[in-house]
Amino acid sequence: MNRLLVNALYMGIAATFAVSLAACNRDASAEAGAAGAASTAAAPANSGPQYAKVVSVTPVRSTTNNPRQVCKDVVVNHTEPPKDQHRIAGTAIGAVAGGLLGHMVGGGKGKTLATVAGAVGGGYAGNRIEAAHQQGQVVSSVERRCETVNDSSTKIVGYDVKYEYNGVTRTTRMDHDPGDRVQVQQGVIAVSDAR
Repeated sequence: MNRLLVNALYMGIAATFAVSLAACNRDASAEAGAAGAASTAAAPANSGPQYAKVVSVTPVRSTTNNPRQVCKDVVVNHTEPPKDQHRIAGTAIGAVAGGLLGHMVGGGKGKTLATVAGAVGGGYAGNRIEAAHQQGQVVSSVERRCETVNDSSTKIVGYDVKYEYNGVTRTTRMDHDPGDRVQVQQGVIAVSDAR
């Protein structure tokens, strides 16, 4: 009888153990099913690429100044100073010519007076003629004139991109215009973008 009792006791313990193990398996299986359903529901949102909406794109420009020298030939007119500024030659020639004419006109003491008057009048006339001749001496020459010109060039060196992801607005600088959305990985802009 002892043996029968021990076997019955073993059977009871084994049955209790099997029932509780089956109950644990049922609970574990239900939890795994719920977790699997939850991960299946969340999987489409996290498995593919995620995108942030681009709010604005501002080009960043850099201006470079390139000074250079520009030279050109210019015609310059200037009045050349007369060689005989006091007009001595014209006065002398006019005085001699006037004196000769005055000498031919008069007779006796009047001849001397006519010669002197002719010399004075001729000298004055010769002075005025030479003065008129000297005013027209305009000389043209070509001069080289140079000036520094500043050529500035502007180029786009990047883009400040403002984007919104999960209700948070952030700004980053990119080397190109990303379009209307950018691909993100855990809130950080990925290398690729979407247009």
